[in-house]
Amino acid sequence: MSSKTFASTGDLSDKTVSFTEIGPDLYAYTAEGDPNTGVIIGDDGCMVIDAQATPMMAEDVIARVRSVTDKPIKYVVLSHYHAVRVLGASAYNAQGIIASNATYDLIVERGEQDKASEIGRFPRLFKGESSIPPGLTWPTLTFESGMSVFLGKREVKLFHLGAGHTAGDIVAWVPDAEVMFTGDLVEYHSACYCGDAYLREWPLTLDAILEFQPQAIAPGRGAALQGSQQVREAAAMTRDFVTTLYGAAELSVVRGRSLKETFAATREVMDPKFGDFAIYEHCLPFNVSRAFDEASGIDHPVIWTAERDREMWAALQG
Repeated sequence: MSSKTFASTGDLSDKTVSFTEIGPDLYAYTAEGDPNTGVIIGDDGCMVIDAQATPMMAEDVIARVRSVTDKPIKYVVLSHYHAVRVLGASAYNAQGIIASNATYDLIVERGEQDKASEIGRFPRLFKGESSIPPGLTWPTLTFESGMSVFLGKREVKLFHLGAGHTAGDIVAWVPDAEVMFTGDLVEYHSACYCGDAYLREWPLTLDAILEFQPQAIAPGRGAALQGSQQVREAAAMTRDFVTTLYGAAELSVVRGRSLKETFAATREVMDPKFGDFAIYEHCLPFNVSRAFDEASGIDHPVIWTAERDREMWAALQG
């Protein structure tokens, strides 16, 4: 890391979008490591899982939905709160925007700062930024641990199984097809962004996901996962990423290393296994900083601001 700039600011190439059916009337909108969106079609309407970063970008999701159904999009589910996932929600004109109570609390605490920080970090992912309405994206329906939404006869079960990628992650489970939409709790050949993570709890939440024995998953990033073997592989890959990161940081903290020294030590163990993953270089400074904090006893992730970003770069570069 030779300059104080995010790897993502130089990532300007468009990605190829796929719209894959992963179960009966269940689709994964994926884009080579960019944020994914899920689509659930029921008898009388549709649900979208994660909205994309801007209304302009959401229009492409809507076009894909319209290629397979003319049923109205009734609900948008926010698997968690990061600007890149939610700021396109207004495009769907949904009757309800659903999230966990913990996600709602995160919006109150850090929504404005997250919006400004993410747009600054990764400009390509906010194509059509001017189409974002003023203010933040707020859920209109929230729940503590679980709720069911019926799209006609089709039931979608939403669960907050535990923290991981953030404090408020939820999954959408479609029992009639044994398919799950996990958001960023599961990634596939893509780096996990861990700047707001709970790294020790994340593997336990993955265990809870696997207890459902999903036959397909739409992950947060990476290709759609079809078949139990690929589902288990992705969960194992995510677990390995998270535990390798935290283990390296924990060892460094025990040895009294600085954040800069921890960054170097973490690279030694992470680069060989994960260096070719999507957004790896972009995520690494945030990931090491969060792992260092959690291993040092800071349970609640920091709020990322431009000032905090500068402090991190200064610490990493010495």
